[in-house]
Amino acid sequence: MRHWKTLVALLVAVAVALTVGVGVAGKKKNPLEAWKPKFDPSGAKYVMKVSNISHPVLEGIGVGYKIRDELWKRTNGQIYYDYYPLAQLGGEVEVLNQLVMGAVQGMVCSSVAVTNIAPRMGIINLPFLVDSFDKLDKFVADEEVFQHFLAGAEANGVIGLDVSGYGNYGWGTTKPVRTLADAKPLKFRIAEAAVQKSLYKAWGLNAVVMPWPDVAVSLKQGVIDGLDHAPIVMSLTKKFEVAKYYTYVNYAQGLFIHLVNKGWFESLPKDLQQILRDVTREECAKARVATRKQEAREIEKSKKNGVTFFHLSDDEMALLKKEGNAVHEEWAGKVGPDYLKKVQKLMGYEI
Repeated sequence: MRHWKTLVALLVAVAVALTVGVGVAGKKKNPLEAWKPKFDPSGAKYVMKVSNISHPVLEGIGVGYKIRDELWKRTNGQIYYDYYPLAQLGGEVEVLNQLVMGAVQGMVCSSVAVTNIAPRMGIINLPFLVDSFDKLDKFVADEEVFQHFLAGAEANGVIGLDVSGYGNYGWGTTKPVRTLADAKPLKFRIAEAAVQKSLYKAWGLNAVVMPWPDVAVSLKQGVIDGLDHAPIVMSLTKKFEVAKYYTYVNYAQGLFIHLVNKGWFESLPKDLQQILRDVTREECAKARVATRKQEAREIEKSKKNGVTFFHLSDDEMALLKKEGNAVHEEWAGKVGPDYLKKVQKLMGYEI
C-alpha cells in the first residue's frame, strides 16, 4: 500500500509539472509589451488602424507609438492611433491595397514599396539623389518640393503626411564585398520595389525580390547572399548575426512614408485633421534627428560585435553613379521630368 501511495504521489507531481510547463510554454513573450498604451482607448470616437512591417526599436518605426500617445493627448482621447508594426496586418503591397480601399486607415510605408501606388514618390529612391541625412533635411525643408512629393498618392485616395527614416542604403552580405567584382556573383534581396528593380538591372547585379517577413529564413538557408538595406535595420533586426559584412554604398536614404486614407482623413472634423497633421510632422522631425544618431550608434555596436565594414573605391562608386543615372532617365516620366530636374538641382546632382 505504501508503494502504491508513493506511486500515486509521483504521478500527481509529474502531472502538475507537465501542466505548469505547458502553461509557461504557452505564455510567449509579447515583443510589443513595452509599447502598450498607458490609457484605455475603448472610448475613442475615431480609430485609425495603422500598419508597418518592421520593429519599433527603429526610431523611424517607434515614432508611431509617440504619434499615438501625443495624438491621444492633444485630441483629448478622440483619436486612437491603433498601431500594428511587425507586419501584423500583412506585407506592404497587400496593406497598400487595403489602405487604398479604406480597410486600414493609415500606413507607415517604406519608400521602396510606396511606388506601387505612387510612382512620383519613387524620386526619393533614385540613386545618389537624396543620399544623405543632410540632403534629406534639405528635401523636407523645401515646402514646394516636399509637398509635391507627399501628394504623390492622392490620385489613389491616399494622403502623405510626413516621413521618418531608417538610414543609408548599402549591402549587408554573408561574403565580403570589397569590390564590384565581389558583388557580381551574389544574390541580393531587394524589396517589392520598382525603383530597386530598375537600379539592380542597371548595375548588372542579381536581385531577388522578396517580402520582408521571408528574409530571415532565406538568409540563413542561403537562398540569398545578402540584403540591399541600411545598417540600422541589419543590426536591430539581427540580420548581422548571419550576414557579417557590410559595404557602404549610401545611394539613397531609406524612408517610411506616413500615409493616411484620404476619405477617412476628410471625415474627421477640421480641427482634428490639423492636429493629426501637426503631431505627425512634429514627431517625424524628432525621429529623423534620432535616426541619424541611431545609425552611428548601431554601426559602432556592430563593429564591436564582429561585423566588418567596407568602402568601394572612388572609381567604383563613380561607376555605380554613372550606371545608376539610367534609372533617373527611366523614371523621369513617372515622377515628372520638371519635378525631377527641380530636385536634382536642389540636391546638386551631377554625373
